[in-house]
Amino acid sequence: MDLKIAARMTAVIAIGAGLTATLMAISQRQGPEETPVFRSLDPGGEPENEARRELIRCRDLGAEALKDKACLKAWLESRRRFLKPSQSGEPAAPASRADQTVKP
Repeated sequence: MDLKIAARMTAVIAIGAGLTATLMAISQRQGPEETPVFRSLDPGGEPENEARRELIRCRDLGAEALKDKACLKAWLESRRRFLKPSQSGEPAAPASRADQTVKP
């Protein structure tokens, strides 16, 4: 008899602890305004120039940057520089394996 009572008490204590932890987690919810935002003041990369300052300004504008023509122009230029074609104009092809012989 005593073993059954001890098992029931243990179960009640465990359920109580679980409910308490759940209630504490729900009450300490953080909203988006309370979440800290970490941004580097100097993200590195290329030296400071006008285009980079414009990209940083657009980043700080957030959703409003989608309507800003200067931001759209800065993003287009950034994509063009990043995705510029190779010097020859053609992509480099991988080395052909036809020149290599396979030895059994």
